[in-house]
Amino acid sequence: MEPDIGIAKKKREAVADALVQTLSDTYALYQKTHLYHWNVEGPRFGPLHLLFETQYNELWAAIDLIAERVRALGVYAPSHADMAKRTTISSDNDPAPSADAMLKALLTSACSVISAPTSSRVTAPSYITSTRSQQPMSSS
Repeated sequence: MEPDIGIAKKKREAVADALVQTLSDTYALYQKTHLYHWNVEGPRFGPLHLLFETQYNELWAAIDLIAERVRALGVYAPSHADMAKRTTISSDNDPAPSADAMLKALLTSACSVISAPTSSRVTAPSYITSTRSQQPMSSS
């Protein structure tokens, strides 16, 4: 069923594509943050473990919201495999780098999500905010 939200299909699909890119990158950042939460070691274990937990919980809430906005536009949310193919966030093949390396990797990844080079990425977060309660989710 096509949503009737006053946006032409091609424009909805373009916005959904930008959201899917943001979703893919945010999901990759979530995975990296959760991995570091599990594997952080050393004298700063306590504060970093808590920091990473807070961050991955906030990222999960954002991921859910972005995916729901994609669905509200009449597009299916991507699979994990599709998101892995689309993300611009580098994967971390070392599950337990030093705490400093973890922080640097998370900062670099977060900056990448925030400062995406395309204007469609700037549009996507504002679209999420402005339409959050305007379109009920379909169960179809």
